[in-house]
Amino acid sequence: MRGALGWLPTILLLPAAAILLWIGYTGDVSSLLLGLLALVLAWWFSPRHGSDATHASVTTEPLEHPVVIYWRPGCLYCARLRAALGSRGRTAAWVNIWADTEAAAFVRSVNDGDETVPTVVIAGVAHTNPEPRTVRAALG
Repeated sequence: MRGALGWLPTILLLPAAAILLWIGYTGDVSSLLLGLLALVLAWWFSPRHGSDATHASVTTEPLEHPVVIYWRPGCLYCARLRAALGSRGRTAAWVNIWADTEAAAFVRSVNDGDETVPTVVIAGVAHTNPEPRTVRAALG
């Protein structure tokens, strides 16, 4: 399942590209907005969206990363947290559990075997799907 969902951003790009091509023929503004929305969603849920932090990098230098957010593409709770944190969210280390097997194993170890995200580590304590205000407070 993980591999199939990893293709979601690419699958979303195809209709967006088709819609944008259609605009070239028709000049329809609503199609332009729909195409742009599809491109934004594809980028948002892309595995490449977020930092390049790994579980190994955040555990070897914990003082450099006081807040670590474990996430995965397509997770609406992760998107909610990212949106709620706004620019403060950039100061946290974002680790994609689908791109890092050690990160996925860590998340399973603190969530009774489930890959529940977002899992946020604040000052060494793991929190599963915490309220955004809790994470904002930890980010300062």
